[in-house]
Amino acid sequence: MSGATSDIILERMMSLHPKIIDLTLDRVWRLLEALGNPHHDLPPVIHVAGTNGKGSTLAMIRAGLEGAGLTCHAYTSPHLARFHERIRLAGELISEPDLTAVLDECHAANGDAPITYFEITTCAALLAMSRVKADYTLLEVGLGGRLDATNVIDAPALTIITPVSMDHEQYLGNTLARIAGEKAGIIKRGVPCIVGPQAEAALEVIEARAAALGAPLSAQGQHWHVFDERGRLVFQDERGLLDLTLPNLPGAHQIDNAGSALAALRTLDAGAAAYDAAVTRAEWPARMQRLDSGALATIIPEAELWLDGGHNAAAGQALAHHLATLPKRPTHLICGMLNTKDIAGYLGPLAAQAESLTALSIPGEANTLPASETAEAARAVGLEAGTAADLRAAVRMIGERDPQARILICGSLYLAGHVLRENA
Repeated sequence: MSGATSDIILERMMSLHPKIIDLTLDRVWRLLEALGNPHHDLPPVIHVAGTNGKGSTLAMIRAGLEGAGLTCHAYTSPHLARFHERIRLAGELISEPDLTAVLDECHAANGDAPITYFEITTCAALLAMSRVKADYTLLEVGLGGRLDATNVIDAPALTIITPVSMDHEQYLGNTLARIAGEKAGIIKRGVPCIVGPQAEAALEVIEARAAALGAPLSAQGQHWHVFDERGRLVFQDERGLLDLTLPNLPGAHQIDNAGSALAALRTLDAGAAAYDAAVTRAEWPARMQRLDSGALATIIPEAELWLDGGHNAAAGQALAHHLATLPKRPTHLICGMLNTKDIAGYLGPLAAQAESLTALSIPGEANTLPASETAEAARAVGLEAGTAADLRAAVRMIGERDPQARILICGSLYLAGHVLRENA
């Protein structure tokens, strides 16, 4: 089949609902019923929610399970360059023929009934994963948890809640407690739940939900601990201590994510090979990813080019902390953000780590913050800022000014996807 076949169907699916996001499970239940309830036929499910770190945590769990010789389905979102990235079947990205087939089947079963793009494509992912054998299914929540389209599994093997912070307030609520309540909606009766580091207001809500459902809770700082000790990752729980290499995914925040992954793997009794693989083999693009080859990387050969897709205040803090640990080098940001994000909260921590910011409008994104507004926000937090017409122009401008620069492209996963396509 043509490589564009699935794209055509996906484009058609965008028109099935007037809203991109409309949180409810009714439409998902209806379509899954029409498809024969494929979510009942999945391998044991590990369901991951949270504001930050859920993708990295899932990647480490997958690396660990695969390192132990097991196979995993995985469903993540959003994709960066191609939709196929969202669905892995027994470790492999879904093929174009298989993706086209399940999309077609879901579209036919749904007809013209209203359903959002994320809902119908989630149903397609569940359908595809129900038809291929694997040892585990890893599901990443798209938005929130309680009413997210992935929250249709009655009895997962395990749930995980990574750090909760302020984001998507227009959908999830304007307090940390309300947002945590939505994330805690994935907790199921009697099912163990791993909880990463949380603010007190969030942890109280999660603990109350777990207690109400009799779900055994394993929380960082209470039931397990993880830290960097002399360049090693140390994880400790009631079973004992693990002494491992630091995570191959860069950034101090990845130590906490590794802790959640290791706590999950311990709960599953995955074994020593899994623990080692979790911190040495995980792959998760656009999380402080070094671009050392490709079309963009060759524009200024002597510069360091990095890419990160974090986009909220907590991500900005984590990114600034990591930049502070790198060898000293003039750092310049290329930034594009969506107009739904807290740009001041994101850029504020980064101001102390960067010489300048060049703002972009994200190509092809209706909700992009105009480059001029991003630049204005950057100046407001103390950054020297300007704009560029496109990505390549931004890289060239910085290179002409500072050929030895460290260039960090950041602010949005949608911009990150554009970068990876441009750099191919």
